[in-house]
Amino acid sequence: MPEISKAMRYRRPHVKKAFHRFTNYWLADTSFVLLFFILLFLVFVMPILIDYGYVGNIFVSASFLFLFFTGIWSTRERGLVILTTTLFLSQLILRIIRFSDLEATFYELELFVGLLNMIVFIFLNIRLLFRDNEVNLYRVFGAVNVYLLVAVLGAFSLDLIHIYTGSSIQGAEGLTGAELDFATFIYFSLVSLTTVGYGDIYPVQIIAKMLAVFLSTIGILYPAVVIAKLVSSSK
Repeated sequence: MPEISKAMRYRRPHVKKAFHRFTNYWLADTSFVLLFFILLFLVFVMPILIDYGYVGNIFVSASFLFLFFTGIWSTRERGLVILTTTLFLSQLILRIIRFSDLEATFYELELFVGLLNMIVFIFLNIRLLFRDNEVNLYRVFGAVNVYLLVAVLGAFSLDLIHIYTGSSIQGAEGLTGAELDFATFIYFSLVSLTTVGYGDIYPVQIIAKMLAVFLSTIGILYPAVVIAKLVSSSK
């Protein structure tokens, strides 16, 4: 028994040290680069894998859970840590329920919690981006990250609109009401955010239309505001 207690005391400092190292990394500017590559995969690569059938709902779900998990470590403020942890655990529990053998599913609630998770995650990244009024290459990656996160937020919002109202966009075939719809929703979200507007997919009801307009507005204003902020901070 004393030997077990001694071993536990020996492990605690190492666990605590690893914990602080992990937290410090996600609060450092260098974490913007890793998050950038994660978002590149989620936004540009994963939709292709979904469309060709290489990945399924579980993989897509796990990918976003990992993204939300990193949000827990993006702040040291106790209230925000509690909030991000609660949202992450809620997402995890709801997804376990959906993929289990239980008959009950709460996909609408899961989408709503995911939307809240994404909003908080964007807020945390904006805070990290503009902290200390410092400008460097890592902050440029951080600015791009926020832009891509807004696109993901748009995709989540479209999914939630589609589930609650039964329609959101037209021109897309095979919407299933699950994670695999992300490929279609992120495409429309990016097209709206970049104000390209190909017209092959378009919103068909007022909430989706207002979301498309909102994304287009953010797409126009965000680069100008961020560039102005970063330039003023460098002086």
